[in-house]
Amino acid sequence: MELLRFFTAGNVDDGKSTLIGRLLYDSKSISTDIIETLTRQSKTTGINTEIDLALLTDGLRAEREQGITIDVAYKYFSTAKRKFIIADTPGHIQYTRNMFTGASNADLAIILVDARNGITDQTKRHSILSSILGIPHVVVCINKMDLVSYSETVFKKIEEEYRKFAVPLNLKEITFIPASALAGDNVVNSSENIPWYKGLSLLQFLEEVTITNDKQTDASRFQVQYIIRPQTDELHDYRGYAGKVLSGSYQKGQHIVVLPSGIETEIEKIEKYQQEIAQAGIEDSIVIHLKDDVDISRGSTIVPSNQLPKTEKEMNATICWMDNASYQPGQKFIIQQNSFRTKAVIKEIAGKIDIHSFSRQESDGTMRLNDICKVLIKTAESISFDSYSENRASGAFILINENTNNTVAAGTID
Repeated sequence: MELLRFFTAGNVDDGKSTLIGRLLYDSKSISTDIIETLTRQSKTTGINTEIDLALLTDGLRAEREQGITIDVAYKYFSTAKRKFIIADTPGHIQYTRNMFTGASNADLAIILVDARNGITDQTKRHSILSSILGIPHVVVCINKMDLVSYSETVFKKIEEEYRKFAVPLNLKEITFIPASALAGDNVVNSSENIPWYKGLSLLQFLEEVTITNDKQTDASRFQVQYIIRPQTDELHDYRGYAGKVLSGSYQKGQHIVVLPSGIETEIEKIEKYQQEIAQAGIEDSIVIHLKDDVDISRGSTIVPSNQLPKTEKEMNATICWMDNASYQPGQKFIIQQNSFRTKAVIKEIAGKIDIHSFSRQESDGTMRLNDICKVLIKTAESISFDSYSENRASGAFILINENTNNTVAAGTID
Protein backbone atom coordinates (compact mmCIF):
# COMPACT_ATOMS: atom_id res chain seq x y z
CA MET A 1 0.00 0.00 0.00
CA GLU A 2 1.36 3.43 -0.98
CA LEU A 3 2.37 5.93 1.70
CA LEU A 4 1.62 9.66 1.34
CA ARG A 5 3.44 12.10 3.60
CA PHE A 6 1.84 15.52 3.89
CA PHE A 7 1.88 18.51 6.19
CA THR A 8 -0.58 21.24 7.09
CA ALA A 9 0.30 24.91 7.48
CA GLY A 10 -1.55 28.17 7.84
CA ASN A 11 -2.23 31.10 10.12
CA VAL A 12 -2.93 30.57 13.79
CA ASP A 13 -6.66 29.76 14.17
CA ASP A 14 -7.09 28.84 10.51
CA GLY A 15 -8.19 25.40 11.69
CA LYS A 16 -5.22 23.13 10.95
CA SER A 17 -5.60 20.92 14.00
CA THR A 18 -9.39 20.80 13.57
CA LEU A 19 -8.96 19.78 9.93
CA ILE A 20 -6.67 16.90 10.86
CA GLY A 21 -9.02 15.89 13.63
CA ARG A 22 -11.91 15.89 11.15
CA LEU A 23 -9.93 13.75 8.71
CA LEU A 24 -9.21 11.19 11.42
CA TYR A 25 -12.67 11.31 12.99
CA ASP A 26 -14.80 11.12 9.82
CA SER A 27 -12.55 8.48 8.24
CA LYS A 28 -13.08 6.37 11.39
CA SER A 29 -9.36 6.30 12.14
CA ILE A 30 -9.77 6.99 15.87
CA SER A 31 -10.33 4.26 18.44
CA THR A 32 -13.39 4.36 20.70
CA ASP A 33 -11.40 4.95 23.90
CA ILE A 34 -9.66 8.00 22.38
CA ILE A 35 -13.02 9.42 21.26
CA GLU A 36 -14.37 8.97 24.79
CA THR A 37 -11.30 10.71 26.25
CA LEU A 38 -11.56 13.62 23.80
CA THR A 39 -15.30 13.99 24.44
CA ARG A 40 -14.60 14.25 28.16
CA GLN A 41 -11.75 16.73 27.68
CA SER A 42 -13.78 18.80 25.22
CA LYS A 43 -16.19 19.78 27.97
CA THR A 44 -13.43 21.92 29.52
CA THR A 45 -12.63 23.85 26.31
CA GLY A 46 -15.95 25.67 26.05
CA ILE A 47 -16.57 24.77 22.40
CA ASN A 48 -20.07 24.51 20.98
CA THR A 49 -19.64 21.01 19.56
CA GLU A 50 -19.66 17.65 21.31
CA ILE A 51 -15.99 16.93 20.58
CA ASP A 52 -13.05 19.32 20.09
CA LEU A 53 -11.25 17.64 17.19
CA ALA A 54 -8.21 19.93 17.54
CA LEU A 55 -7.26 18.06 20.73
CA LEU A 56 -6.13 15.13 18.60
CA THR A 57 -3.02 17.05 17.55
CA ASP A 58 -2.70 19.68 20.28
CA GLY A 59 -1.26 17.11 22.63
CA LEU A 60 0.58 19.32 25.11
CA ARG A 61 -1.32 20.92 27.94
CA ALA A 62 0.51 24.25 27.47
CA GLU A 63 -0.57 24.31 23.83
CA ARG A 64 -4.17 23.66 24.73
CA GLU A 65 -4.20 26.45 27.29
CA GLN A 66 -2.87 28.90 24.70
CA GLY A 67 -5.11 27.56 21.96
CA ILE A 68 -2.20 27.11 19.54
CA THR A 69 -0.02 24.30 18.20
CA ILE A 70 3.64 24.91 19.02
CA ASP A 71 5.55 21.83 17.95
CA VAL A 72 5.18 19.58 14.92
CA ALA A 73 2.58 16.95 15.75
CA TYR A 74 2.68 13.74 13.71
CA LYS A 75 -0.34 11.52 13.15
CA TYR A 76 -0.68 8.27 11.25
CA PHE A 77 -3.78 6.80 9.66
CA SER A 78 -4.85 4.72 6.69
CA THR A 79 -7.81 4.06 4.45
CA ALA A 80 -8.52 1.18 2.11
CA LYS A 81 -6.55 2.98 -0.61
CA ARG A 82 -3.49 4.49 1.08
CA LYS A 83 -1.46 5.04 4.25
CA PHE A 84 -0.81 8.57 5.50
CA ILE A 85 1.63 10.41 7.75
CA ILE A 86 0.51 13.93 8.71
CA ALA A 87 2.74 16.65 10.12
CA ASP A 88 0.73 19.46 11.72
CA THR A 89 3.10 22.44 11.70
CA PRO A 90 2.69 25.64 13.77
CA GLY A 91 1.36 28.85 12.28
CA HIS A 92 3.37 31.42 14.23
CA ILE A 93 6.14 33.13 12.26
CA GLN A 94 8.64 32.41 15.05
CA TYR A 95 8.25 28.67 14.41
CA THR A 96 9.53 28.69 10.82
CA ARG A 97 12.13 26.08 11.85
CA ASN A 98 9.36 23.68 12.89
CA MET A 99 7.67 23.96 9.50
CA PHE A 100 11.00 23.54 7.69
CA THR A 101 11.52 20.29 9.58
CA GLY A 102 7.97 18.99 9.22
CA ALA A 103 7.85 19.70 5.48
CA SER A 104 11.29 18.42 4.50
CA ASN A 105 10.15 14.89 3.59
CA ALA A 106 6.59 15.65 2.53
CA ASP A 107 5.01 14.68 -0.78
CA LEU A 108 2.20 17.24 -0.42
CA ALA A 109 1.41 20.48 1.41
CA ILE A 110 -2.02 21.52 2.65
CA ILE A 111 -2.02 25.28 3.12
CA LEU A 112 -5.12 26.48 4.94
CA VAL A 113 -6.69 29.83 4.18
CA ASP A 114 -9.47 31.33 6.28
CA ALA A 115 -12.23 32.18 3.78
CA ARG A 116 -12.99 35.37 5.76
CA ASN A 117 -9.41 36.68 5.65
CA GLY A 118 -8.14 35.46 2.29
CA ILE A 119 -4.42 35.36 1.40
CA THR A 120 -2.21 36.65 4.22
CA ASP A 121 1.54 37.08 4.79
CA GLN A 122 1.57 33.71 6.54
CA THR A 123 -0.05 32.07 3.52
CA LYS A 124 2.71 33.51 1.35
CA ARG A 125 5.43 32.48 3.80
CA HIS A 126 4.23 28.87 3.91
CA SER A 127 3.94 28.77 0.11
CA ILE A 128 7.47 30.13 -0.31
CA LEU A 129 8.84 27.51 2.09
CA SER A 130 6.97 24.83 0.10
CA SER A 131 8.68 26.14 -3.02
CA ILE A 132 12.13 26.16 -1.38
CA LEU A 133 11.62 22.56 -0.22
CA GLY A 134 10.37 21.42 -3.62
CA ILE A 135 7.04 19.99 -2.42
CA PRO A 136 5.51 18.18 -5.44
CA HIS A 137 1.84 19.03 -4.65
CA VAL A 138 0.26 22.03 -2.92
CA VAL A 139 -3.40 21.95 -1.85
CA VAL A 140 -4.85 25.34 -0.94
CA CYS A 141 -7.69 24.39 1.39
CA ILE A 142 -10.01 27.38 1.76
CA ASN A 143 -11.46 26.65 5.17
CA LYS A 144 -14.38 28.05 7.19
CA MET A 145 -16.59 28.31 4.10
CA ASP A 146 -19.59 28.02 6.42
CA LEU A 147 -18.71 31.47 7.80
CA VAL A 148 -19.00 33.07 4.35
CA SER A 149 -22.25 31.27 3.47
CA TYR A 150 -20.38 28.84 1.19
CA SER A 151 -19.87 31.65 -1.33
CA GLU A 152 -18.44 30.61 -4.69
CA THR A 153 -17.50 34.26 -5.32
CA VAL A 154 -15.31 34.33 -2.19
CA PHE A 155 -13.67 31.03 -3.18
CA LYS A 156 -12.93 32.17 -6.75
CA LYS A 157 -11.50 35.48 -5.56
CA ILE A 158 -9.06 33.75 -3.21
CA GLU A 159 -8.08 31.24 -5.91
CA GLU A 160 -7.37 34.03 -8.41
CA GLU A 161 -5.33 36.02 -5.91
CA TYR A 162 -3.26 32.97 -4.90
CA ARG A 163 -2.53 31.91 -8.48
CA LYS A 164 -1.27 35.42 -9.27
CA PHE A 165 0.99 35.44 -6.20
CA ALA A 166 2.32 31.92 -6.88
CA VAL A 167 3.55 32.54 -10.44
CA PRO A 168 7.22 33.22 -9.52
CA LEU A 169 7.33 30.36 -7.00
CA ASN A 170 7.25 27.64 -9.67
CA LEU A 171 5.12 25.37 -7.51
CA LYS A 172 4.68 22.11 -9.39
CA GLU A 173 0.95 21.49 -8.92
CA ILE A 174 -1.68 23.60 -7.11
CA THR A 175 -5.20 22.37 -6.21
CA PHE A 176 -7.94 24.44 -4.54
CA ILE A 177 -10.56 22.82 -2.29
CA PRO A 178 -13.35 24.66 -0.38
CA ALA A 179 -14.12 23.16 3.04
CA SER A 180 -15.33 23.63 6.60
CA ALA A 181 -13.29 21.53 9.01
CA LEU A 182 -15.52 22.35 11.97
CA ALA A 183 -18.76 21.48 10.15
CA GLY A 184 -17.21 18.59 8.20
CA ASP A 185 -17.96 20.00 4.76
CA ASN A 186 -15.83 18.54 1.95
CA VAL A 187 -13.15 17.13 4.25
CA VAL A 188 -13.88 13.41 4.03
CA ASN A 189 -17.21 13.47 2.21
CA SER A 190 -18.43 15.81 -0.52
CA SER A 191 -20.78 18.47 0.85
CA GLU A 192 -24.29 19.34 -0.28
CA ASN A 193 -23.61 22.85 1.02
CA ILE A 194 -21.12 23.44 -1.82
CA PRO A 195 -23.05 22.30 -4.93
CA TRP A 196 -21.03 24.59 -7.23
CA TYR A 197 -17.80 22.71 -6.45
CA LYS A 198 -17.44 19.65 -8.68
CA GLY A 199 -14.05 18.44 -7.50
CA LEU A 200 -13.00 15.83 -4.94
CA SER A 201 -13.24 16.18 -1.19
CA LEU A 202 -9.90 16.61 0.59
CA LEU A 203 -9.58 12.95 1.62
CA GLN A 204 -10.67 11.75 -1.81
CA PHE A 205 -7.96 13.92 -3.34
CA LEU A 206 -5.34 12.62 -0.88
CA GLU A 207 -6.29 9.06 -1.76
CA GLU A 208 -6.04 9.60 -5.51
CA VAL A 209 -3.23 12.13 -6.02
CA THR A 210 -0.23 10.66 -7.80
CA ILE A 211 2.79 10.32 -5.53
CA THR A 212 5.44 11.54 -7.89
CA ASN A 213 9.04 10.46 -7.69
CA ASP A 214 10.32 13.70 -9.17
CA LYS A 215 11.97 14.31 -5.82
CA GLN A 216 14.27 11.41 -6.76
CA THR A 217 16.51 10.86 -9.74
CA ASP A 218 16.84 7.47 -11.39
CA ALA A 219 20.40 7.40 -10.10
CA SER A 220 20.97 4.73 -7.44
CA ARG A 221 22.04 5.88 -3.98
CA PHE A 222 22.82 3.70 -0.95
CA GLN A 223 24.51 4.86 2.23
CA VAL A 224 25.98 2.45 4.77
CA GLN A 225 24.31 2.71 8.16
CA TYR A 226 25.87 -0.30 9.85
CA ILE A 227 28.61 -2.84 9.12
CA ILE A 228 27.57 -6.37 10.08
CA ARG A 229 30.39 -8.67 11.19
CA PRO A 230 29.06 -11.45 13.48
CA GLN A 231 32.48 -13.21 13.71
CA THR A 232 30.87 -16.46 14.83
CA ASP A 233 32.04 -19.95 13.85
CA GLU A 234 29.18 -20.26 11.34
CA LEU A 235 29.60 -16.73 9.95
CA HIS A 236 33.33 -16.27 10.37
CA ASP A 237 33.86 -14.44 7.07
CA TYR A 238 30.50 -12.63 6.98
CA ARG A 239 30.80 -8.92 6.16
CA GLY A 240 27.65 -7.06 5.13
CA TYR A 241 26.83 -3.39 4.70
CA ALA A 242 23.36 -2.54 5.97
CA GLY A 243 21.31 0.48 4.93
CA LYS A 244 18.33 1.70 2.91
CA VAL A 245 18.16 2.28 -0.82
CA LEU A 246 17.66 6.05 -1.03
CA SER A 247 16.89 6.07 -4.76
CA GLY A 248 17.19 3.90 -7.83
CA SER A 249 17.91 0.17 -7.55
CA TYR A 250 20.74 -2.33 -6.99
CA GLN A 251 21.39 -5.73 -8.55
CA LYS A 252 23.62 -8.69 -7.89
CA GLY A 253 26.76 -8.45 -10.05
CA GLN A 254 26.46 -4.66 -10.47
CA HIS A 255 29.72 -2.74 -10.82
CA ILE A 256 29.86 -0.08 -8.08
CA VAL A 257 32.06 2.63 -6.59
CA VAL A 258 32.47 3.25 -2.86
CA LEU A 259 32.57 6.96 -2.05
CA PRO A 260 34.32 9.10 -0.97
CA SER A 261 37.27 6.68 -1.31
CA GLY A 262 36.59 5.95 -5.00
CA ILE A 263 37.29 2.19 -4.66
CA GLU A 264 35.63 0.08 -7.39
CA THR A 265 34.23 -3.43 -6.98
CA GLU A 266 31.08 -5.51 -7.62
CA ILE A 267 28.01 -6.47 -5.60
CA GLU A 268 28.40 -10.15 -4.75
CA LYS A 269 24.94 -10.56 -3.23
CA ILE A 270 22.05 -8.64 -1.65
CA GLU A 271 20.07 -9.73 1.40
CA LYS A 272 16.65 -8.58 2.57
CA TYR A 273 15.13 -9.99 5.75
CA GLN A 274 18.02 -12.52 5.78
CA GLN A 275 17.00 -13.83 2.37
CA GLU A 276 19.13 -13.40 -0.73
CA ILE A 277 17.46 -11.35 -3.49
CA ALA A 278 18.49 -10.49 -7.05
CA GLN A 279 17.45 -6.83 -6.95
CA ALA A 280 16.50 -4.14 -4.43
CA GLY A 281 14.57 -0.91 -5.04
CA ILE A 282 13.94 2.45 -3.41
CA GLU A 283 13.09 2.37 0.32
CA ASP A 284 14.26 -1.27 0.66
CA SER A 285 16.31 -1.94 3.79
CA ILE A 286 19.01 -4.36 2.67
CA VAL A 287 22.45 -5.77 3.35
CA ILE A 288 24.96 -5.52 0.49
CA HIS A 289 27.93 -7.90 0.18
CA LEU A 290 30.83 -6.86 -2.02
CA LYS A 291 33.15 -9.06 -4.07
CA ASP A 292 36.31 -7.49 -2.64
CA ASP A 293 37.27 -6.79 0.96
CA VAL A 294 37.43 -3.00 0.85
CA ASP A 295 37.73 -0.33 3.53
CA ILE A 296 34.18 0.92 4.22
CA SER A 297 32.86 2.82 7.23
CA ARG A 298 29.47 4.05 8.40
CA GLY A 299 28.32 6.82 6.06
CA SER A 300 30.14 5.52 2.98
CA THR A 301 28.06 5.79 -0.19
CA ILE A 302 27.74 2.90 -2.64
CA VAL A 303 26.73 3.93 -6.17
CA PRO A 304 26.84 2.39 -9.66
CA SER A 305 30.05 3.29 -11.46
CA ASN A 306 28.08 5.02 -14.25
CA GLN A 307 25.88 7.11 -11.92
CA LEU A 308 28.33 9.10 -9.81
CA PRO A 309 27.13 11.96 -7.59
CA LYS A 310 29.22 15.00 -6.80
CA THR A 311 31.92 14.29 -4.22
CA GLU A 312 33.45 17.51 -2.94
CA LYS A 313 34.56 19.41 0.14
CA GLU A 314 32.54 22.54 -0.68
CA MET A 315 28.87 22.97 -1.50
CA ASN A 316 26.36 25.75 -1.89
CA ALA A 317 23.26 25.25 0.23
CA THR A 318 20.10 26.84 1.59
CA ILE A 319 19.79 26.53 5.37
CA CYS A 320 17.21 27.39 8.00
CA TRP A 321 18.91 28.53 11.21
CA MET A 322 17.20 26.67 14.08
CA ASP A 323 19.21 27.65 17.15
CA ASN A 324 18.07 30.25 19.68
CA ALA A 325 21.65 31.50 19.75
CA SER A 326 22.74 33.44 16.68
CA TYR A 327 25.42 32.16 14.32
CA GLN A 328 28.96 33.12 15.30
CA PRO A 329 31.48 33.68 12.46
CA GLY A 330 34.01 30.86 12.41
CA GLN A 331 31.69 28.58 14.37
CA LYS A 332 32.54 24.88 13.93
CA PHE A 333 29.90 22.27 13.15
CA ILE A 334 29.33 18.62 12.48
CA ILE A 335 27.47 18.18 9.19
CA GLN A 336 25.28 15.07 9.03
CA GLN A 337 23.82 13.79 5.76
CA ASN A 338 21.87 10.62 6.56
CA SER A 339 24.52 8.52 8.38
CA PHE A 340 27.57 10.41 7.04
CA ARG A 341 29.20 12.85 9.47
CA THR A 342 32.21 15.12 9.22
CA LYS A 343 33.38 18.50 10.53
CA ALA A 344 32.32 21.64 8.68
CA VAL A 345 32.37 25.43 8.71
CA ILE A 346 30.28 28.04 6.93
CA LYS A 347 32.74 29.71 4.60
CA GLU A 348 30.35 32.40 3.36
CA ILE A 349 26.80 33.67 3.91
CA ALA A 350 25.84 34.69 0.39
CA GLY A 351 22.43 36.15 1.21
CA LYS A 352 19.10 35.81 2.99
CA ILE A 353 15.71 34.86 1.55
CA ASP A 354 12.77 37.08 2.47
CA ILE A 355 10.09 34.50 3.24
CA HIS A 356 7.30 37.02 2.63
CA SER A 357 8.38 38.22 -0.81
CA PHE A 358 10.71 35.41 -2.01
CA SER A 359 13.31 38.08 -2.79
CA ARG A 360 16.98 37.56 -2.02
CA GLN A 361 18.53 40.09 0.34
CA GLU A 362 22.16 40.98 0.77
CA SER A 363 23.72 39.27 3.77
CA ASP A 364 24.92 41.23 6.78
CA GLY A 365 26.94 38.23 7.95
CA THR A 366 24.48 37.21 10.66
CA MET A 367 22.04 34.32 11.03
CA ARG A 368 19.34 34.35 13.67
CA LEU A 369 16.56 31.97 14.66
CA ASN A 370 14.35 31.08 11.65
CA ASP A 371 16.51 32.94 9.11
CA ILE A 372 16.74 31.19 5.74
CA CYS A 373 20.10 31.85 4.11
CA LYS A 374 22.20 30.93 1.10
CA VAL A 375 25.60 29.70 2.31
CA LEU A 376 28.84 28.09 1.16
CA ILE A 377 29.85 25.17 3.40
CA LYS A 378 33.35 23.69 3.60
CA THR A 379 33.77 20.16 5.01
CA ALA A 380 36.80 18.37 6.48
CA GLU A 381 36.16 15.23 4.41
CA SER A 382 34.69 14.95 0.94
CA ILE A 383 30.91 14.44 0.96
CA SER A 384 28.95 12.68 -1.81
CA PHE A 385 25.69 14.43 -2.70
CA ASP A 386 23.11 15.39 -5.31
CA SER A 387 21.29 18.69 -5.43
CA TYR A 388 18.10 18.66 -3.35
CA SER A 389 16.04 19.41 -6.45
CA GLU A 390 17.33 16.18 -8.01
CA ASN A 391 17.31 13.92 -4.96
CA ARG A 392 15.87 15.00 -1.62
CA ALA A 393 17.32 11.94 0.13
CA SER A 394 20.97 12.73 -0.64
CA GLY A 395 20.56 16.50 -0.95
CA ALA A 396 19.51 17.28 2.64
CA PHE A 397 21.55 17.63 5.82
CA ILE A 398 21.69 19.10 9.32
CA LEU A 399 24.38 21.12 11.09
CA ILE A 400 25.22 20.19 14.68
CA ASN A 401 26.99 22.42 17.21
CA GLU A 402 30.30 20.65 17.84
CA ASN A 403 30.38 21.69 21.50
CA THR A 404 26.75 21.27 22.63
CA ASN A 405 25.64 18.56 20.17
CA ASN A 406 22.50 20.60 19.46
CA THR A 407 21.10 20.71 15.92
CA VAL A 408 21.45 24.36 14.87
CA ALA A 409 20.41 24.28 11.21
CA ALA A 410 18.75 22.14 8.56
CA GLY A 411 19.67 22.56 4.94
CA THR A 412 19.22 21.64 1.30
CA ILE A 413 22.06 21.44 -1.22
CA ASP A 414 21.65 23.77 -4.21
